[in-house]
Amino acid sequence: MPQILDIPEIRLLDAKSSLIRIPAELDVPVTPRICRLIDTAEFQRLKQISQLGLVSLVYPAANHSRFEHSLGVYRLALLYLKRLAHDPRFAERIDASDAELLIVTALLHDLGHWPFCHAIEDIQLPRVPRHEFFASSFLLESEIAELLAADWDIHARDVARLLAGESQESAYQILASMLSGPIDIDKMDYLPRDSLHAGVPYGRNFDAQRLIGSLCLNADQTALAIGEKGKTAAEMMVFARYVMFSEVYWHHAVRGATAMLQRGFYYTYESLDLDALFRSSETAMIRELRSAAKGTLAVPLFEGLFGPRRRLYKRLKQFSLFEDADLYRRMAGRPYAWLLAVGDQLAERVATRLGVTVTGSQILLDAPPSSREVEFDLDVFFAKQGCYQNLGQVSPVVRALAQEQFDDYVKRVRFFVDPLLVEPLQQMDELSCLIEESLEAVGE
Repeated sequence: MPQILDIPEIRLLDAKSSLIRIPAELDVPVTPRICRLIDTAEFQRLKQISQLGLVSLVYPAANHSRFEHSLGVYRLALLYLKRLAHDPRFAERIDASDAELLIVTALLHDLGHWPFCHAIEDIQLPRVPRHEFFASSFLLESEIAELLAADWDIHARDVARLLAGESQESAYQILASMLSGPIDIDKMDYLPRDSLHAGVPYGRNFDAQRLIGSLCLNADQTALAIGEKGKTAAEMMVFARYVMFSEVYWHHAVRGATAMLQRGFYYTYESLDLDALFRSSETAMIRELRSAAKGTLAVPLFEGLFGPRRRLYKRLKQFSLFEDADLYRRMAGRPYAWLLAVGDQLAERVATRLGVTVTGSQILLDAPPSSREVEFDLDVFFAKQGCYQNLGQVSPVVRALAQEQFDDYVKRVRFFVDPLLVEPLQQMDELSCLIEESLEAVGE
């Protein structure tokens, strides 16, 4: 039986040919069978879907694609496997066929993403699938399924199962932790990549090479762990993730744009062919959204985002555990319909006070979704003591930023308003009372 280190893509890591260069100065090894997957229409589509979507409205250079990111994740899968192949406990549980399944799944992991999918998924509307499940149709109903069978002896359904994290088999659990976990190949790529393109240093301030070099399995051999030498690198990765959420992914202007997109999509989605829309490019989706918005309250929202003139809603009020814990807890994690109702109630009260017409589309309540970020639950192996300890137990940094669920600190509740309303609302002394009345009117 072939060994992990004999897999052609892993052997090619040390070669100086058959490479694709991606930022930041990274060489991605590509064999003929990898090229055949990359060249499919389904994978090429990822070139037309930006990795960060609306973030580019705030950080103009953050317009890199999911195509680039997918190549980076695939490369990291090879590096993880190359390192772990030298770990007897890993090699005992993961054979070459398992490793090849991880390789193709890493390359294809974003196949089910559509433009702006995370923002759209978060509002949990009927007929909107999770992107992991949407990926199944791309895997099972395309040329990719044939290539996986012919070149890799892999059934596309096994890739879909691994993406969805459905299996409880030991090997699948280990592979799943490499795809989605505290130090997975996805985060290991997107943190520095997003940081590079956004033009900020925050996501690059951890030692990825040191972290990869310390990889091992946890005590029950079901997930990745690290050796003691990787502890500081892991702490820095936790901090990088925290700051990237604070300064980029949940930047107040990015969230204002997200709230506009979500409300506009809410107004138009019932008239859209969602299956066709989610299979389209970002440019085509924007064109379709703007067309569907005609004659609805979504027009100023989509035109402010995608029209010839950038016009984003402004932050009016925000709440966090630091700024107002009670109001934050009352609004965070609420269903989208509830947030809409609060915004509509506030719009009615503001209209009465100002004596002007104010629609619900002009006051948007943005709050953290009910789903939470994965906590940084990672074991550290101390070789001299021959024992494992959770990183949170031995690191005050991780205990503060990860185990005390960092969502509550970086994902604020915010009210965004049409720029025309900013000045009159800021001068309104009773605004806080109106928010309280709106919450009481909707109910808990």
